Amino acid sequence: MNPIRHIHLIAVCGTGMGSLAGMLKASGFHVTGSDRNVYPPMSTLLAAQGIVPYSGFDPAHLDGADLVVVGNAVAKTNPEVAAMLERGIPYRSFPQALAEFFIGDRHAMVVAGTHGKTTTTALLAWVLTAAGRDPGAMIGGWARNFEGNYRLGKGEYVVVEGDEYDTAFFDKGPKFLHYRPRTAILTSIEFDHGDIYGHLDQIVASFIKFVDLIPRDGLLLAADGDATVASVAARAACRVETYGFEAISHWRAEAVRPEAAGMAFEVRKRGDPYGAFRLPLLGRHNVMNALAVIGAADHAGLTPRDIVEAFGRFEGIKRRQEIIGTVRDIIVMDDFAHHPTAIRETLAALKMGYPSRQLWAIFEPRSATSRRNTFQTAFAEAFDLADRVVIAKPFAAEKLPDAERLDVARLVADLNRRGVHAAVLATADEIVRTIAPQLAPGDLVCVMSSGGFDGIHSKLLSALSSLAPA
Repeated sequence: MNPIRHIHLIAVCGTGMGSLAGMLKASGFHVTGSDRNVYPPMSTLLAAQGIVPYSGFDPAHLDGADLVVVGNAVAKTNPEVAAMLERGIPYRSFPQALAEFFIGDRHAMVVAGTHGKTTTTALLAWVLTAAGRDPGAMIGGWARNFEGNYRLGKGEYVVVEGDEYDTAFFDKGPKFLHYRPRTAILTSIEFDHGDIYGHLDQIVASFIKFVDLIPRDGLLLAADGDATVASVAARAACRVETYGFEAISHWRAEAVRPEAAGMAFEVRKRGDPYGAFRLPLLGRHNVMNALAVIGAADHAGLTPRDIVEAFGRFEGIKRRQEIIGTVRDIIVMDDFAHHPTAIRETLAALKMGYPSRQLWAIFEPRSATSRRNTFQTAFAEAFDLADRVVIAKPFAAEKLPDAERLDVARLVADLNRRGVHAAVLATADEIVRTIAPQLAPGDLVCVMSSGGFDGIHSKLLSALSSLAPA
């Protein structure tokens, strides 16, 4: 290849691609990009970094490019892809480019699993940063400590969220196979991504390939209490350390309790006292995430004191138990939960942290899997801890055959049979119009969706404000 000066990104407005564009720009490359829909917040974030993306796809956008990075949702029929192939311009997928330009021969700490990846990645990156290790990082969500979802860093370590979703039209394997893990965290393995995986065995096969990448002198931190994780971890050639609440866990949490909008717990390492910790995040699932970080940080040479101090200054992730606003002592919260396990754990965490509040769960089935009937029964069990549940119409349901769609009417009927007060309200506007007059001081409304849900949070806060006494 000729020297690379100008890099063009097709579908630059995706979260990962936008972050990669920023990293490349900060590294001194001339960066351009294009996307079908260019609008805030990504267009604003890119513009702040000196990148003004083209709206729409046109072969002319590739003029002068030395390298093209192709997003995973881009088809071979895209006009810019067709021009790229015709002109013979070198190209990479997003994970290939991330590995080539920013991982290289650095010590990659890769966080993989169905649940908890984003929080665990952000927390680990922050702990290393706070300890002065200056890591690089690529995170699948907006980390408040970094005011973004990446950092370049010049240190030995780079922390990467490892996604099992496919890579590009020319590489249907999972993204995390490109990330060269030397330390890896495996949080959980469940069925997800029903648009590309047909069954759990296919997902397990991907995770086995991931674990196979860890060198013999590397480390795998594997969550206890998950039989599928245990079976995959057993295939590893490297050292394996488990973490969880089990007596046999290498890293074990005990004396776990909620405390001031967070969790306090004590940790044992191989049965010996290691330290007392406090994390400003709710839920036993977040204690699990913290245990994985403690194990990885200890492996990197940090002390318990380093980790304790960093935990105390962790500011969390947007869209993870994020309080959007409070009106008349009614809390409106946003959460990314869209898998039955994530919903169940989120509701358990909120009940633990806000035991006296009536808990409303507002759920939009939006992801490729949640819109399908794959979890029809599991969803009915996931909402048991909610006091009131509202299920919205599945996003873009018309794109799925009737036989594959989640049946929300049946789901609500099943919830009511289980003693959970539930209703179907199709749209964000209908939900706001219906529930705003019913909400009372002391209620907590947790909106769960993997997308924007038509701005429901701001609409609900506005409606509550208009109902407030003058």
